Amino acid sequence: MNPILPFELGFAGLFFIILVIYALVIRKRPDRPLREIPAFARLGRSVGLAVEAGKRLHISLGYGGVNDVPGASGLVGLTMLQRIARAASISDKPPIATSGEGTLGILSQDTLHSAYQAIRSESLFDPMYGQISGLTPFSYAAGTLPVIFDQQVSTTVLAGHFGSEVALIVDANERVGSHTLAGSDNLEAQAVLYASAQDPLIGEELYAGGAYLNAGLMHQASLRAQDAMRWVVILGILLGSMLKLFGVIK
Repeated sequence: MNPILPFELGFAGLFFIILVIYALVIRKRPDRPLREIPAFARLGRSVGLAVEAGKRLHISLGYGGVNDVPGASGLVGLTMLQRIARAASISDKPPIATSGEGTLGILSQDTLHSAYQAIRSESLFDPMYGQISGLTPFSYAAGTLPVIFDQQVSTTVLAGHFGSEVALIVDANERVGSHTLAGSDNLEAQAVLYASAQDPLIGEELYAGGAYLNAGLMHQASLRAQDAMRWVVILGILLGSMLKLFGVIK
């Protein structure tokens, strides 16, 4: 048997136990605050202002396939899309989602449809609110530009897998005076967004989107469980270093 496998199973099991504990704690004390991330606070205000002003919200999900590692950031983007759509679907200009991968495009339409069903406004749903703007990185970016320039977009949320071409999307937002909140799992895109977006999400802040947008109990429990597991890893490293220093292990 691979000696690493029991360690991985134990680590996953410990995370699951901590996750369940935090879920029970949050269920009893749902008012426990999360660490403040200003970008998400400003996003909430931007959604309200867009609805009041009759402007459109644009959520761009990138082009990471959901069957690959980059797909995790796209799934987070879908969660954010659902929360934003439920808050702003009754606007004169409902939110619109763009993506650069076929499965993500279908999922964005399904997510928007479920958001309209949740607010009992299914008749207002239009499949064109979830668009595939291109199937290569730069065609995806180029296909997203008309949405920004022509759809009276006041806020754009970039949440998914991007590359350096994301600079074209951010530049278009700057040209029309649109607010940009952006995060990606790609280090190259993170560097571009940190330098150009008004509200960049740094590193793992993107994956906290569901918890900060109140997507559900398990999102908050997962976020707190991840923080707890970091301390477990840190303590494990320190303990291992001490044991090696005193010759207990080699």
